[in-house]
Amino acid sequence: MLLPVVAYYLIFHYAPMYGAVIAFKRFMPNKGILGSPWIGFKNFETFFNSPYCLRIISNTVLLSVYGILFAFPAAIILALLLNEIRNPLFKKTVQTITYLPHFISLVVICGILRDFLSLDGLINDFVELLGLERTMFLAEPEWFRTIYIGSGIWQGIGWNSIIYIAALSQIDTELYEAAKIDGAGRWKQMWNVTLPGILPTIVIMLILRVGSIMTIGHEKIILLYNPAIYETADVISSYVYRKGLLESNFSFSSAVGLFNSAINFVLIISVNRISRKVSETSLW
Repeated sequence: MLLPVVAYYLIFHYAPMYGAVIAFKRFMPNKGILGSPWIGFKNFETFFNSPYCLRIISNTVLLSVYGILFAFPAAIILALLLNEIRNPLFKKTVQTITYLPHFISLVVICGILRDFLSLDGLINDFVELLGLERTMFLAEPEWFRTIYIGSGIWQGIGWNSIIYIAALSQIDTELYEAAKIDGAGRWKQMWNVTLPGILPTIVIMLILRVGSIMTIGHEKIILLYNPAIYETADVISSYVYRKGLLESNFSFSSAVGLFNSAINFVLIISVNRISRKVSETSLW
């Protein structure tokens, strides 16, 4: 029963890692991976000396950090609020509404954002009603991070809260009854029973989130950004996409991607070790 799963990971996850060696070569498709000449760390040196290096790294880190600060707790807060709802019909309705955006295609989501944020879009109609000037939100670098994080919260808050709702269902109800006997109200029950009950789940999810801090999906970035907002919108994955697929510089893009993966690997090991020492909760 385990063989198909092991075969899947060996074929599609481990075997392709061999291709990472082109990060240390000047890859030529006609010569193949083995026939292409070795150039050592030259691709990495080119990246670190690039004027865009600090920009794309800082943009990637900032978007991830903002996601951890705002999007990560949003799902926890929603799960806690849903847990306090006693009307089953209302609770299911709220869950359904918050889950729906997750099942909408990302292309459709970005199309909606472009329409709403355009100069004659719905958002600018409200802005004009307030007596302010219309703004090209997707052409202003300072607005991109707000749009990216805000739309991400809207799209994923319901789906991301599922694991916390599942963790909440495992908390022993006798703990709540004991807290009531001790005179604890709803707020103190949530603070002293609910949160400690789901804390291990929160820690595990936080470790995974921090471990992928250098990973920002390129799909949404590419669908929303343009050269006018590269200053704040360009991240490692979009940079690798442009260099690798659009400019056919496969070796250089592989070097950047390998650097990105190495940083993520170090981060997840470090955060897991810190978590194990501080809270005795860890991935391994």
